[in-house]
Amino acid sequence: MLRLAAAAVLSLAATIAAAQDAPEKIRIGYVASLSGPLAPGTLTTTVPNYRLWVKDVNDRGGLMLSKYGKRIPVELIELDDRSNIEDAVRLTERLMTSEKVDLVLAPWGTGTNLAVAPVYHKHGYPLLAVTAVNEKIPELTKRWKDVFFYLGMPSEASKALVDMLSALRQQGKIGDKVALLAVAQQFGAELIGPAKEALAAGGFDIVYEASYPVDVKDLTPQIKAAQAAAPDTFIAFSYPRDTLMLVETAQVNGFRPKVFYTAVGTAFPVFKQKFGDKAEGIFGIGGWDPTVPGAQDYFKRHVAVTGQEPDRWASPLTYASLQMLEQAIEKVGEIDREKISASLGSDTFQTIAGPIRLENNRLVKQWWVGQWQGGEFKGVAPADMPNAVPPVVD
Repeated sequence: MLRLAAAAVLSLAATIAAAQDAPEKIRIGYVASLSGPLAPGTLTTTVPNYRLWVKDVNDRGGLMLSKYGKRIPVELIELDDRSNIEDAVRLTERLMTSEKVDLVLAPWGTGTNLAVAPVYHKHGYPLLAVTAVNEKIPELTKRWKDVFFYLGMPSEASKALVDMLSALRQQGKIGDKVALLAVAQQFGAELIGPAKEALAAGGFDIVYEASYPVDVKDLTPQIKAAQAAAPDTFIAFSYPRDTLMLVETAQVNGFRPKVFYTAVGTAFPVFKQKFGDKAEGIFGIGGWDPTVPGAQDYFKRHVAVTGQEPDRWASPLTYASLQMLEQAIEKVGEIDREKISASLGSDTFQTIAGPIRLENNRLVKQWWVGQWQGGEFKGVAPADMPNAVPPVVD
């Protein structure tokens, strides 16, 4: 009896000591484009979900660290790279070395994520690169074991898009002519090459092709040139500012190809707000399945907390990646970055985007084509995604 009592006392003492050793807070930082040309994407997709997740976590009392037997609140540290990749790299290094934060969340955009990835790997921080696309992802995940990709490869995006176009052509709804535009930034460069290859392999004729700078002020010349080529399909691998500009310019000039596809920003709530009923039928990159358990609750909380709707593509994936991070941390029971990365790369997580298990540090299947139908941006392709809807072409 005395031994049992002594053991209980020792156990209690160990629990008290562990609780006393627990950190007061978990410091999580990120560097993102809060200003400059990349800010619209950052402030739509990335930042609102980071802030929402931290509020959700702290409303639960914090992250549960079993090592200390208690929940620890999260402190969020935000730094602005002003849409400058060199600043992003420098500030990310500062967070990890000078600030010594516990974790660093990802920036927005393909170019910035790829630029900072070596810094995360160097210092052993997991990078949940939700908004990066790259054809060399399988090679990069071998080089950077701490980096995790959620959007996939440009060749996969091209296949989904061209498969949809081929099906529409077979149905007699479109012809072979395609006009092709790309923003002269890493995202556009990543997408346009595989798209040209896929279109050529599919027997499509590219009748107009051009690129434009990321800070472009007027896209009227490109729209008029594309219109003069009389394409059945218009494809633009665009970023948010230019996505809105392209659609508005096309509508002002009466350019109405059977398929009008723009990229980042088409799924954004500002797109629907700006164009209203005129958004109907426009295709874009992304999509989501609002029927997944938890998705509608997430949508409502996002509006309530951030004052804006999430986008219908990378926003749900961003929040899902944070759910994965939270579950990995709580499984590990402490802020051990190596163990957290190991969990992210091997475990299955329940998220608002459905169950996710990464394969070789990447999400293999995701939406690549969506369309505004009935006031909602619905997932269209790949056609074998759960709850995919058929494209509508007049």
